[in-house]
Amino acid sequence: MGVSRRSVIATSLAGAAVGALPLGSAGAGTAFAASPPGDVVGKVTVGYQGWFACIGDGAPINGWWHYSPNWSQSPAPGACSITCWPDMRDFTKGYRTNFANLGNGQPANLFSSYDQQTVDTHFRWMRENGCDTAALQRFNPNGGEGATRDAMAQKVRQAAEANGRKFYIMYDVTWWLTMQNEIKADWTNKMSAHTASSAYARQNGKPVVCIWGFGFNDDGRPFAPAACLDVINWFKAQGCYVIGGVPTHWRLGTDDSRAGFIDVYHAFNMISPWMVGRISDNAGADWFYTNRVLGDLADLNARGIDYQPCVIPGDLASGHRRHGELMWRQFYNHTRAGVQSAYISMFDEFNEGNQIAKTAESAAWQPTNSGMRALDEDGTPCSSDYYLRLTNDGGRMLKGQIALTETRFTVPFPTGPDQTPPSVPGNLRVTGTTDTTVALAWNASTDNVGVAGYRVSRLSGSTSTVIGTTTTLAFTVTGLTASTAYTFTVAAFDAAGNASGASNAVTATTATPPDNNTNLAAGRPTSESSHTQTYGSGNVVDGNTGTYWESANNAWPQWLQVDLGAATATRRVVLTLPPQSSWATRTQTLSVSGSTDGGTFTTIVASAAYTFNPATGNTATITFPSAATARYLRLTFTANTGWPAGQCSEFRVYNG
Repeated sequence: MGVSRRSVIATSLAGAAVGALPLGSAGAGTAFAASPPGDVVGKVTVGYQGWFACIGDGAPINGWWHYSPNWSQSPAPGACSITCWPDMRDFTKGYRTNFANLGNGQPANLFSSYDQQTVDTHFRWMRENGCDTAALQRFNPNGGEGATRDAMAQKVRQAAEANGRKFYIMYDVTWWLTMQNEIKADWTNKMSAHTASSAYARQNGKPVVCIWGFGFNDDGRPFAPAACLDVINWFKAQGCYVIGGVPTHWRLGTDDSRAGFIDVYHAFNMISPWMVGRISDNAGADWFYTNRVLGDLADLNARGIDYQPCVIPGDLASGHRRHGELMWRQFYNHTRAGVQSAYISMFDEFNEGNQIAKTAESAAWQPTNSGMRALDEDGTPCSSDYYLRLTNDGGRMLKGQIALTETRFTVPFPTGPDQTPPSVPGNLRVTGTTDTTVALAWNASTDNVGVAGYRVSRLSGSTSTVIGTTTTLAFTVTGLTASTAYTFTVAAFDAAGNASGASNAVTATTATPPDNNTNLAAGRPTSESSHTQTYGSGNVVDGNTGTYWESANNAWPQWLQVDLGAATATRRVVLTLPPQSSWATRTQTLSVSGSTDGGTFTTIVASAAYTFNPATGNTATITFPSAATARYLRLTFTANTGWPAGQCSEFRVYNG
């Protein structure tokens, strides 16, 4: 199990209580970076754990990974590894915990990082909020977590490519005591393949790799300088740009840093000192600005090494955030120091409470018995995306896109807290069913500001589970079991997160499973556009492949039709010609259409060429793109390479 970084770092801040310095002091305004802008220099990078899993999500780890002290047990009061509750409104899937419902009555569900939609949503948030690059955390992959971590790398790659973000691998060597050779093998055999992605971060034309943990003065990272230098130089020899996640006091070799590591630190292409747990207020941020940031920057500038200091939102669980004041102060200090790049610690670190990802904004959005702090914990209402928006604004200041601004201007709640929920959606109804789906529709809700969307829930006894969201007035529930009754409700929500009560409940029973073996057309009435001699349309439903229908010659188009007797779900037709070898291979061009009344026909399968070869039974199968409900199925022929007429010996129809 990957351990918390904080749990193995003893914080030493003997001087952090020093009062804040005058704003605009030494170092302000002089921007410098050893390297030109790339995917990390001049950019905002966020640390991405991607390490949350739930039983039932399909992850190889098969447990409540990083959610519960006992991965086999659902998180519950007193048995939970996260200190803040995520805002679940943007996720289409959640997993039920043993916490009580949220303050608004919704179930206490959590996301799984193993669901691609979760990662896609996180990277969409990054795109929308100025987060340029994600550093995917990779702990020792050789134990039980390895397969899940490997899969997460692919999911992050896919999400980064889809959202125009960059990503790179950030190795955390905490408790990876055999890392010296294993980290090289992991890069060679697995992770280096991801550098082929257009989304993989590059700096100075080189793929970026970060190694976090060299030089820390604790038992989890007891590596000697020589071993660390060997790893850094090996990655450089592979053509990589190597970032070092190093102790806060790296330059002095004191406190959290071992002595004798300065050559290790100076071997990196970029230095990123750790800050989580180091500061809790503006005075602490100012102390580090004066006593560490300015000196670090000068040391690295003189050596041509890039600098990427941390920016932390603050530990929400400990009440450090002060509705964004602490985070903004760091952006302000780094900007006036001339820093070009920043590393946000972290994007999704709900365990240590320093996440910027959307978080419960009030008691309404977290379990009533969680005992956790929401974003409004200090009395200032903050929207769930506040720290994402704050990151965006701070990043713009760091990049020089807006002027250096001491006072935080990001509004905690963009329009002021809206306390009015939408009205209850009306007339929930079932509009259709198949063996695996139920289609629903309802009447619109109203709201004092505006309805943002609707949540569809499935009822099972007294339990209500959200199964999807939509911005329309219809939703199709998929993945259901055939011949099974299901009950649904729908509720509206607005942009502030207020939710209406549940609508009326409706129950629908899914259809019976498709029958792959019964020919629905056998013996049914037929009709045709024409036939020649005794080759009438009735021959195509008599079960005899030796008899056949043949249309009038040289008179395209021609059609052949079967009446199933009632509107029926159909999915496939099988067409045959007589199997004798005398019926040489031929290709017929035809389309399939359907009708419920025999008058108006709708195309089911567009015109296409189908080859009938006696060597393979003179058979062509046409599978519909989706189930089509029709009483009348019609084949329309427009060409035949073997004879100037439409021909068919058996016209079989199936609903499976």
